[in-house]
Amino acid sequence: QVGAWTYHYSDKGDYTWEQARNYCQTFFTDLVAIQNQQEIEYLNKSLPYHARYYWIGIRKVGGVWTWVGTRKALTKEAENWALGEPNNRRSNQDCVEIYIQRPQQSGKWNDEPCNRKKKALCYRASCQPFPCSQRGECLETIGSYRCECYPGFHGPECTEVVQCAKLEPKEVHMNCSHPYGDFSYNSTCEFRCQEGFERRGAGMLRCLPSQEWSANIPTCTAITCPVLRAPDQGKQNCSHLHGDFTFGSTCAFSCQKGFVLMGPQSRECSATGSWTGDTPHCEAVACPVLRAPDQGELNCSHLHGNFTFGSTCAFSCQKGFVLMGPQSRECSATGSWTGDTPHCEAIACPVLRAPDQGELNCSHPHGNFTFGSTCAFSCQKGFVLMGPKSRECTAMGTWTGDAPHCEAIACPVLRAPDQGELNCSHPHGNFTFGSTCAFSCQKGFVLMGPKSRECSATGTWTGDATRCEAVSCPELRAPDQGELNCSHLHGNFTFGSMCAFSCQMGFVLMGSQSRECSATGTWTGDTPHCEAITCPVLSAPEQGEINCSHLHGDFTFGSTCAFSCQKGFVLMGSDSRKCTATGTWTGDAPHCEGRAPATAQAIKCSALTIPKMGQAACSHLHGDFTFGSSCAFSCQMGFVLLGAESRECTATGTWTGDTPHCEAISCPVLAPPSRGQLSCSHMHGNFTYNSTCTFSCEEGFVRMGAEMLRCEATGNWTRESPVCAG
Repeated sequence: QVGAWTYHYSDKGDYTWEQARNYCQTFFTDLVAIQNQQEIEYLNKSLPYHARYYWIGIRKVGGVWTWVGTRKALTKEAENWALGEPNNRRSNQDCVEIYIQRPQQSGKWNDEPCNRKKKALCYRASCQPFPCSQRGECLETIGSYRCECYPGFHGPECTEVVQCAKLEPKEVHMNCSHPYGDFSYNSTCEFRCQEGFERRGAGMLRCLPSQEWSANIPTCTAITCPVLRAPDQGKQNCSHLHGDFTFGSTCAFSCQKGFVLMGPQSRECSATGSWTGDTPHCEAVACPVLRAPDQGELNCSHLHGNFTFGSTCAFSCQKGFVLMGPQSRECSATGSWTGDTPHCEAIACPVLRAPDQGELNCSHPHGNFTFGSTCAFSCQKGFVLMGPKSRECTAMGTWTGDAPHCEAIACPVLRAPDQGELNCSHPHGNFTFGSTCAFSCQKGFVLMGPKSRECSATGTWTGDATRCEAVSCPELRAPDQGELNCSHLHGNFTFGSMCAFSCQMGFVLMGSQSRECSATGTWTGDTPHCEAITCPVLSAPEQGEINCSHLHGDFTFGSTCAFSCQKGFVLMGSDSRKCTATGTWTGDAPHCEGRAPATAQAIKCSALTIPKMGQAACSHLHGDFTFGSSCAFSCQMGFVLLGAESRECTATGTWTGDTPHCEAISCPVLAPPSRGQLSCSHMHGNFTYNSTCTFSCEEGFVRMGAEMLRCEATGNWTRESPVCAG
C-alpha cells in the first residue's frame, strides 16, 4: 500500500523557528514545504486560527530564501508573500510564517524574527526510500504521491523501457551493448570498416528516449588519395579498382624529350590515404654552368631551370672591350651548348713614347696599350713636366689628355755685375737647367764671389751672387793739423777715389795736395803732412830772460815766449809773445831798463784760445790780452760759429761774452733706398760737412743714380739719393 503525504501541527505549545523544526523532524518529516496554491487553500481551510500563526519550512540562508527540506532556493514563481512583505524590519526577520484564518491576506507569507514563538506546521512524507523503480522522481501530493519518470522510461512506477528500431547495416561491421534490452533506451552500437575503406557517418549510435537512434547507419567507402597530376613536361597513366584515385589505384609516370624523370616510375594509393613513394618530377637535362667572359656580361633566359634544356645565354662585353665568338648559345637535349666559348678583348690605343728628357711608366691591366692602360709621365732631373701627369686608354681607343713634354726648369735671369761682364751658355734654353754663366770685372775692379754659376735642377743658381768691387787702396788719414776731403766713386778709398789735403791755419802743406786710388790699389803721389809756420827765433833781452813753450816745434805757430828782467831791471814791452799763423810774433820786442819809479800797468785777462776749425784776430792797446784788448772769431769753410763773434778784456780782468766754437754745417739725414743699403762715414758728426754716404742694391736690383753722395758746405748733398730698380 502506497503511503500518503499528511499535515500536522503542534497543539501543545508554541516554539521558535528552530524549536519548531526540531519538533517536526522528531515526530514527522520536516516543516511543511508548500508546492502549489492548492496546498495553501487546503491548509488555510483545514487548520484552526492561531493568533501567532504557523512557522513553515522557508528560511533565509546566505541572504537567499530557501526551502530547508530540499535546500532549493525559492523561485519567483513560487513566492506567496503578503502585501509589502518581506520587509525585513529591524534587519532580523530571517524566518517565514503563514497567515492561517487571518481576516486579511489569509494564506499569505510574512518574514518574522526566528526567535518568536509560533505553532509548528509539519508534514509526513508519502514517498518511501527507492521509489519509482529508481527510474523516476517521487513527487508528494496531498494524501498521496506520483512518479515523474526519467527520459527513456514510462509507466506508473517507471518500469517500462522505450524501444528503438532494430539496426541491420550492410558491408559494415557492428558491435552493440543493450543495458535495458535489445535495441532499447540507451542501447549503443559501434561501427567499423575493412582496411582501405573509411566510415561515412557516426562511429556510434545510441537509442534515445524519443525512440530514435542518435544518427543514421554509417556506410564504408574506399579511402581516397589526393588526385595526382602529370609532372610538368611529363605524362601520367593510372588504373582505378574502387574509384578514381582511391585505395588500390596505381599511376605510372614518364617525361618528354629533353627531360629526365626524378623519383619513382609508379605510385599506389595505400590504405592510409597516401601514395607510395615520393612525388616524381621531370627535370630538364642540365648543361654545364656558363660564366660571363672576363670583362663581359652574361644574360640568360631559363625555361626549365638554370642552365638546362632550352636555356639560352647572350654574351656582351663591358665598355672598352669587343666580343670575340658567338653572341648567344643554347642548351640542347643532349646536355651540351651550341657554338664555341666567346671571350672579350680590350680595345687597343696607339703605343705611347716617353717625352724627350723624360720617362714613361705604364700599367696594362688588359694588355699593352689597351683599354684601361694608364701611363704616368715624369721628367729627368732639372726638367718639369708640361701637360698631364698621366693618360688613360679610353673605350674609344684614344688616350685622355694631350701629349706632355719636358721643359728645362728656369732659373732667374742673371745680369752682369756693375762694372763687370756676363758670358753665358744655354744648352736647354736661356737661363734654364744646365745654363752656365761666367763673370769678369772691368779694370780697377776685382770679382767677389764665384767666377761662374750654373742653373741647378731646383731652379736656383749655384753659388752666391757675384759682384765687382773696386780695388781698395789703404785708407788715408788727414795729416796732423790738417784736413782730408775725399770723393769716392765706387766705395770709400777704392779705385777712382780722389782725396784732397789741406792744413789748419798756422800750418802749411808739405807734399801732394791730392792723391788718387789707382787700379793697382796704390795712391798716386807721396803722403803729405802739415808743418807749423815758422816765426823768427826770439832771444832774451839784455839783462833779461826768455822762457818759451813750443806746441808744434821751436818758434813755430802756437809757440809762446814769456820775458822777464834781472833784479834791478824792469821789463819794457810785452811780457809774452805768441807766434801767429802769419809767421810773426804778437807784440813788440821787449827790453830791460834800469829800475825807475813805479808806473801803472794795464789789468791782464787770460789768454784766449782759437776755436777748433776757426780763426781769431786780436788787437792789444796796452799789451797782449790786457785791458782794452779785443778778439774777433770766424770759422773755416763748412763750419758755423756758435757763440760771441768778438770778446773784449774788461777792467775786471774778464772777457765779455761766452767762449765761441765752430760746428760743422748739417745736411738732411739720408735713408737707405727700398731694396738697398746705405753706408756712411762722418768726419765731423752724423750727416755734416764732408760726410760721405755710399749706396748699394740687393741682388736682382740695379742702382739708378750716383753711388756716393757728399755733404757740401752749403748744407746740401752733391746729388739726389739713388733708387734700386728691379
